[in-house]
Amino acid sequence: MIIDEKQRSAPSKRASMEEYLSPSVRAIKPSGIRRFFDLASGRKDIITLGVGEPDFVTPWHVREACVYALEMGKTQYTSNAGTPELREEIAYYLHNQFSVAYDPAKEVLVTVGGSEAIDLALRALIAPGDEILVPEPCYISYSPITSLSGGVPVGVETFAKDDFKLTAESLRAAITPKSKVLILCYPSNPTGGIMTAEDWLPIAKVVEEHDLIVISDEIYAELTYGTKHVSFAAMPGMKDRTILVSGFSKSFAMTGWRIGYACGHPELIAAMLKIHQYTVMCASNMAQVAALEALRNGMEEKNRMVESYNQRRRLVVKGFREIGLACHEPQGAFYAFPSIAGLGLTSEEFATGLLNEQKVAAVPGDVFGLGGEGHLRCSYATSVSQLTEAIERMGLYVRKLKGD
Repeated sequence: MIIDEKQRSAPSKRASMEEYLSPSVRAIKPSGIRRFFDLASGRKDIITLGVGEPDFVTPWHVREACVYALEMGKTQYTSNAGTPELREEIAYYLHNQFSVAYDPAKEVLVTVGGSEAIDLALRALIAPGDEILVPEPCYISYSPITSLSGGVPVGVETFAKDDFKLTAESLRAAITPKSKVLILCYPSNPTGGIMTAEDWLPIAKVVEEHDLIVISDEIYAELTYGTKHVSFAAMPGMKDRTILVSGFSKSFAMTGWRIGYACGHPELIAAMLKIHQYTVMCASNMAQVAALEALRNGMEEKNRMVESYNQRRRLVVKGFREIGLACHEPQGAFYAFPSIAGLGLTSEEFATGLLNEQKVAAVPGDVFGLGGEGHLRCSYATSVSQLTEAIERMGLYVRKLKGD
């Protein structure tokens, strides 16, 4: 029998479509938050304490600025880095609010949300095998993005006894010769923890000693209670080592607009801009108009939202403690992170039971990495009446587990 040469060299067909996928993509788990809330989707009478999104609508004058821009035909591309006006306003805002000075022409990049800024920073910095230090519990995207970029995420555990602050001792213990980048997220998602200038100083010393670059995710910077946010980039000698990431989603109730920014050393921002040019071109023109209006004229509404979150923060912490759940007092963001340790269930078991029996949706803490097990993330960015009802239902569930 004569076999055609093309038949001889033809590869065997893959058994499934999944085998066509990149191994790094196959290895990534779906979002623990979204996976859990798929269970709640479409169910009636569910009180949701899960998604990290303000319950406020974007202020009217911000929406109106966008509508007017559309009426004037502002539908074209902008500069890849963002409009000069918005970059200038971002630089002014950061200098005025957090004492960090950036050149808007070379050190500010407007992105499609803070998430794109984090992705760009990691892709610009990581070489295969680089270790990326991630204080945990933390926002769930850092480790998957690191892995997709060829890096190795290394968790650095933080603890409730330390108010979930990163300590120099824990950071030093995690550093190896392969360590390259430290990701920071303060105020913290999911714990609500913050870092003061006194907390930052020993961290800055470690960063300098070990020649690290820092990605500082400060998306919740405006949401602090009783103390003002301190940017890591404002620490002595840290500005050039830090890529400051932020945006408009949380503080100005603009999650769906997908508008954020990154600021840093000109060479780092230029590298991020190259990737940005080839992937998304530029952030939405209309969203940039809205962001500019928010920065120029949105502080009064922002302050009202912060005061409302503060009221709810006090309510939920008091409520959790009254039903028997120990709860670190969050000083930033809009999350509480009560402990369910000692109730005989894992975080996922507790959250699933709470959803099924009491129709309250919260995120199991284990999805946020080291130190998350034994906790729930509960967003208090919802109405006081909903929060009050949710705590009452949680109290019933806790008493049942305790046999009271």
